[in-house]
Amino acid sequence: MYDQLLYGIEAAINGLMTGVMYSLVALGFVLIFKASGIFNYAQGVMALFGALTLVGIQSGQVPFAGLINAIFGTNIQNFGWELPAIAAIILTIAMMILFAWMVERYLLKHLINQEPIILFMATIGLAYFMEGVGDLMWGSDIKKIDLPIPQGINNTIDSLTYDWFGYGFYIDNLDITASVLAIILVVTLTIFSQYSSTGRALRAVADDHQAALSVGISLRSIWVIVWSIAGFIALVAGVMWGAKSGVQFSLSLITLKALPVLMLGGFTSIPGAIIGGMIIGVGEKVFEFVVSSSWFGDAMGFTMNATENWFAYVLALVFLVFRPQGLFGEKIIERV
Repeated sequence: MYDQLLYGIEAAINGLMTGVMYSLVALGFVLIFKASGIFNYAQGVMALFGALTLVGIQSGQVPFAGLINAIFGTNIQNFGWELPAIAAIILTIAMMILFAWMVERYLLKHLINQEPIILFMATIGLAYFMEGVGDLMWGSDIKKIDLPIPQGINNTIDSLTYDWFGYGFYIDNLDITASVLAIILVVTLTIFSQYSSTGRALRAVADDHQAALSVGISLRSIWVIVWSIAGFIALVAGVMWGAKSGVQFSLSLITLKALPVLMLGGFTSIPGAIIGGMIIGVGEKVFEFVVSSSWFGDAMGFTMNATENWFAYVLALVFLVFRPQGLFGEKIIERV
């Protein structure tokens, strides 16, 4: 029983770290929703696109090399040089800002005061467009991120827990790094949203586009700013997930795990994104551990496996029924 307890604690800690990784994606959703009232379906693809661009720029890959070779019969692949990590990151951030400007210039400015469902459908189209462009630019093969991100078991935690309990906990250094980055992002974004004039303008735009325009707020500038920040967050999430599992097109599916996080934490709460992610991460790991354990099977007469695939959505469904605004979301009351 003591061994089972230690295994359960280890599973909970790893779930906490995984939940923070989910939260990194959810942060981008929250930021754009708070600023524009748009549920950005393309956030997961933005994470994929940012990671692909970073790897491509750093490795000196020629953008659209496959398309150029097919049209002109050439065989070019690389420029023959590699950029330092810092330079590649700066150029990738500039690319995400350019992308934000293009989204506002060619998409959002034509959808001012449109119904939310129209804006949502526009982000679905944007997601598929970005996925196709990412494939054409950088190819569809699995890529490895070459950044000095610590990975593997944390020996300090392993040694301490072994001395204390006689069992060393496996905690990945990558998850610890992602947790630290997530905390920094949440604190920074919360201060920015609550105490800066731009942050207050973001909330005004989300409440009423027309009213924000009438008091002199530049809707187009606000949207460029918020999509740029969301692009940076997507880049951080893409790098963390890409370092964990490789940069591949299935990376865009992390959007699906961010949805339950948003439902729990609330679509308008930045701290709620982190707390919701922690609840989902710990819940799915502990639930999987409990229902697949031998003592649970002996007591119930059966065991379950692969519960991580559906636990988050069942929990989110419960919240939708009893508290649809989430733990920290704003309850919207409309008077007619």
